[in-house]
Amino acid sequence: MLKLTRKVEYSLIALRHMQNAGHEAVCSARVIAERYGIPYDLLAKILQLLARESIITAVQGPKGGYRINARLGDISLIDFFELIEGPVGISDCNLDEDCDRDSICNIRKPITRINNNIRSVFSNITLDDVTL
Repeated sequence: MLKLTRKVEYSLIALRHMQNAGHEAVCSARVIAERYGIPYDLLAKILQLLARESIITAVQGPKGGYRINARLGDISLIDFFELIEGPVGISDCNLDEDCDRDSICNIRKPITRINNNIRSVFSNITLDDVTL
């Protein structure tokens, strides 16, 4: 089953919250976590990753938090998924070039075609499409 991981879901929820708050608004990880029922420690790690990747900016101080830094319309979902979770593939054979069953596998080519189509769809959707 193809589905988003919790880390991806939580990061999208946080980005949408920040987008709706406005470009200059600073959003607290604790407020986001409480508002959407997200485990605070996990959200804090996700937001730190997004800040390291310059998608959001960390604002220090007593009224600190995070705000969006990047143009979300320039980031495709496939790039975002891979930033959060690593390579995207619907089966391990799409991710493992050294598969020991490669010589006898009868589904690798059709699975690769399906995987490429899925990647293409996610390449044509941006974070703006999800967060606005």
